[in-house]
Amino acid sequence: MRPLLGLSLLAFAVAAPLAHAEPGGCLKYGAAGAVGGHLVNHGVLGAVGGCATGMYKRHEFRKEAREKAALYDKEHPGAKGSYEEKATAYDVEHSTQPGKSAPSDAPATKD
Repeated sequence: MRPLLGLSLLAFAVAAPLAHAEPGGCLKYGAAGAVGGHLVNHGVLGAVGGCATGMYKRHEFRKEAREKAALYDKEHPGAKGSYEEKATAYDVEHSTQPGKSAPSDAPATKD
């Protein structure tokens, strides 16, 4: 049972950074922390640590989205929409990846 649980935690740890949606927050990270803490007999401590990490991740994500929305507003005065929509539009226009304010440094392809 423990190897299966360990493999599922490893899969979650690898797949979590690949998701481009808003971070899960206290419940999602707290649950993962509780499972990880349970493996070393510190479930409550793991849940508290996971919850704090999730709240921080979500705060950083929303802070960056507000910054991108402000940049979008400077380029498009009077644009309507929520800050999330504006941040997404900024990402599309400037070819940035979610989680990065600067354009990606992908090498140009030759056609």
